[in-house]
Amino acid sequence: MTTLMHTMEMPRKVALGSRILKEVPSIVGELGYRHPMVLCDEITYDIAGKTVSESLGCPHLCIDGATSEEVERVRNELAPETDVVIGAGGGTVIDVAKLASRYRSLPFISIPTAASHDGIASSRASIKARDQKTSIKALPPVAIIADTSVIVNAPYRFLAAGCADLISNYTAVKDWELAHRLRGEYFSEYAAQLSLLSAKLMIKNASVIREGSERSVRKVLKGLISSGIAMSIAGSSRPASGSEHLFSHALDVIAPRPAMHGEQCGIGSTMMMYLHGGSWRSIRTALKTVNAPTTSHDLQISDEHIIEALMTAHKIRDRYTILGDKGLTREAAESLARTTGVI
Repeated sequence: MTTLMHTMEMPRKVALGSRILKEVPSIVGELGYRHPMVLCDEITYDIAGKTVSESLGCPHLCIDGATSEEVERVRNELAPETDVVIGAGGGTVIDVAKLASRYRSLPFISIPTAASHDGIASSRASIKARDQKTSIKALPPVAIIADTSVIVNAPYRFLAAGCADLISNYTAVKDWELAHRLRGEYFSEYAAQLSLLSAKLMIKNASVIREGSERSVRKVLKGLISSGIAMSIAGSSRPASGSEHLFSHALDVIAPRPAMHGEQCGIGSTMMMYLHGGSWRSIRTALKTVNAPTTSHDLQISDEHIIEALMTAHKIRDRYTILGDKGLTREAAESLARTTGVI
């Protein structure tokens, strides 16, 4: 008889609060690490990287973009004695940290300087290879240290994008349920409900998030961390990545200047909820409330690229969604975008 085993990997420590970067040495020590390496970029070095590396008395390494070349460079430049990699920065830094650490069989700690998407807590890394972004399986952080007094100073656009990314969990879960019903795909009700809770709280607290205060940051951070944990429970990105993410990834390929990931996912979720026959207007209203984009004009992406992304999104990865196996015709894509006010 074959025994089915479902494994879950989650953070051992989550620290969230104001002015808590000073706690990094004690947290790292508590986890048993003695030889950390801090990754950052030129901007986040001044924001958090310098403070973290100096407080730990450890070296830092600045990266230049989330590319496969940078991941390989970091992998090779990590000192032999390194026992944990700390990513202090935005999604780019954290994605390189989580993948380079995986390739060296090391744990990593996530110290976000912005709350723009759930990559701060997830096991997926978005890396550019051969001029195309690819989502690669890594490991979730062993710890997350989120200082709200640091993150609140990031441009408000990042916070709105993080909120939009969480709101898009609504359609991700609907797609997951659909794949479960029609294709027999594994479905975790617990992971799905945790993901939906994050989305519901974003809509409920949209007016608070719009304040752009530390209170706003705390609410979005909790949602992003919960969303990441939902993915850990599911063992995949399914609870937070469906057709709306396929649309966003398609835009990344097609548009000359893509917008932020969360912004594109929020708009994608509006359209995909329409296809699901759900309350797409409530999603659009929440996005407007937090000042997140709701139209192609807001994204500064042409109507033609929106339509093309809708037509090709189903080809991005082998994941069944409301877009089906054949995707949308041009006529259906244009009608969808116009009906939901995206174009």
